[in-house]
Amino acid sequence: MDKNALSAGVAAAAVALSLAPAQAADDDTLERLGAFQTTGTTDFITVEQNGPAAEAIRQTLQRIRLPEGFSIELYALVPDARHMAVGPQGVVTFVGTRKKEVWAVTDRSKNRVADEVKNFAPSLAKAIPNGPCFSQDGVLYIAEQNRVLAYPAAEFFYESPDVVAVPVIAGGELIPEEFVSYNHTARVCDVGPDGKLYISLGQPYNVPPEEHMETFNEVGIGGIIRVGQDGSGREVYSYGIRNSVGQDFHPETGELWFTDNQVDGMGDDIPPGEINRQTAAGQNFGFPWYGGGDVRTNEYKNDEVPEDVVFPVVETDAHAADLGMMFYTGRMFPEEYRGGIFSAQHGSWNRTEPIGARVMFTPVDAEGNVTGDTVPFAEGWLDENGEYLGRPVDVAQLRDGSLLVSDDLAGALYRISYREPAQPDEE
Repeated sequence: MDKNALSAGVAAAAVALSLAPAQAADDDTLERLGAFQTTGTTDFITVEQNGPAAEAIRQTLQRIRLPEGFSIELYALVPDARHMAVGPQGVVTFVGTRKKEVWAVTDRSKNRVADEVKNFAPSLAKAIPNGPCFSQDGVLYIAEQNRVLAYPAAEFFYESPDVVAVPVIAGGELIPEEFVSYNHTARVCDVGPDGKLYISLGQPYNVPPEEHMETFNEVGIGGIIRVGQDGSGREVYSYGIRNSVGQDFHPETGELWFTDNQVDGMGDDIPPGEINRQTAAGQNFGFPWYGGGDVRTNEYKNDEVPEDVVFPVVETDAHAADLGMMFYTGRMFPEEYRGGIFSAQHGSWNRTEPIGARVMFTPVDAEGNVTGDTVPFAEGWLDENGEYLGRPVDVAQLRDGSLLVSDDLAGALYRISYREPAQPDEE
């Protein structure tokens, strides 16, 4: 057994042992919540929205560069803010983390700045609840490290510490426990036009050993799985993905698009990051034979590549770490942005010259064709000294058509809005 495999095995065993008592207690809590019984939990964690931290972030936002007519403001202080789900009624936005909390962010006064940020469902323990998403009828789903829960009517019952939670995929059944890892475990989810739930499952390795590939393909590790909203009919929808942490469905074609983070350790400038378009179930997007784009991995360079590999529709800067993405369907922004992709680049972690920490835009037409280059839309969180002042993770659209951006380094949500530039008076 190689060193990486041994380390992964030891880590998985330690996680399993440490979680056993907690899992039993958690199952009991789920049973009580499902029976509409109280747990005795009364306390919330409330995040103060003013003070030095907020002022420091506002100072950083003054350096962010945007196209003419756009502005960016602090929307909320949200610790470790990752992926977001805006409630269909526009009441509350749920924000996942890679730690233990999901945050409920509320703008009660509707002045486009959050009034309250508190933890959601504090009576229920959570493990890396990174990926919240909503169904059209208002059911909140949260994809955790190794579990998916549904919270019916969460947008209306989040004021209580006890909220009904129903297992969609029970604890320990999203992936086999022996492959639970600290690496690439931030799940994202979306409910597709077919009403089914799509969940990404990142690889626990930089490049997986060949002996695990059969199991990974069966389970959907290194892919995207599709299940009914009740957890039935699980299938692997997408193959050949290293670590996708951003997905959305094209508003016209209904096709699934997703970002993918590519192989580390191959150099500063290869392989490229990816935005992918999936046109049919079961397509293969080339990993681990390709590390990104058409760049072959060292580990699989001599292996025969499947004939049906689908290459990305967009190649992005190497190691910029493309995470959350969404198609813009609002009316606030100018026409050229409508139907296009906004995506968040978290920024490189081991590149000699750092890159990323920005929001990108990719124009896409109604037929799903990319019609221009992917270009920076909001940038400036990476300063002239190579220091990260923030690291964008996800993008989401508010009902007024403005754009929310999450930042897990600063612990904040930003709101980007547009106002038509004033025209000079005619002489």
